[in-house]
Amino acid sequence: MTQHVPTRQLRFFMTAVAPCPYLPGKTERKVFANLPFSDGAHVNDELTQAGFRRSQNIAYRPACEACDACVSVRVPVDEFAFSRSQRKTLARNADLSRALVEAEATTEQFDLLKRYLATRHPGGGMTDMSWQDYVAMIEDTAVRTHLIEYRTISADGGPGDLVAVTLADLLSDGLSMVYSFFDPAMERRSLGVFAILDHVRQAAIVNLPYVYLGYWVQGSTKMDYKANFRPMEVLRPLGWMRLED
Repeated sequence: MTQHVPTRQLRFFMTAVAPCPYLPGKTERKVFANLPFSDGAHVNDELTQAGFRRSQNIAYRPACEACDACVSVRVPVDEFAFSRSQRKTLARNADLSRALVEAEATTEQFDLLKRYLATRHPGGGMTDMSWQDYVAMIEDTAVRTHLIEYRTISADGGPGDLVAVTLADLLSDGLSMVYSFFDPAMERRSLGVFAILDHVRQAAIVNLPYVYLGYWVQGSTKMDYKANFRPMEVLRPLGWMRLED
């Protein structure tokens, strides 16, 4: 029997120590690898299931020596039941259109991203992102990825205003939400929560078992919202386990 031998082994590297963006007074390091172009989608599948995240053609995960607060989380779609407040969020956004588009950057998306960053993450690492940086973020990849655009309904039948965008990877066992941004002026709509709920709903339609939400950091105000999506699984040293209350 012929055994498959990878044509290229992944090489992993460590970043320098830097201030933690989630927990004050803490530092962080990451381990990362470049995704190969030849079988990047397959490698991205396996690394995501092992707790890595993707940024362009780089897969990374925390490798902090004195802290393990960052844990990978995913929603088991078949077991998920929308809460009363989550059903209200879906209802508040039922008037939005949803379109799956190719992973191609547009100036309309970029303008929305800049408004989002200026309001929600002022002074953050992405605030000074240029147009070229955004194009690379969306288009520089060899994995199965796409954008979901959410728009208001236009009275004249044309495309409505763009209010939210999600960059998502299609994995063999689910959807991985790489990055989402939305109109910060529409706070009542809870568009960030809505995007997650919509991806859970879409994963169920196409029979994908999981929606990967990236890292949850207990105690971080930026990440606390992820704990509201129950049931939720967290990646522990012995594998994926249910997060208990």
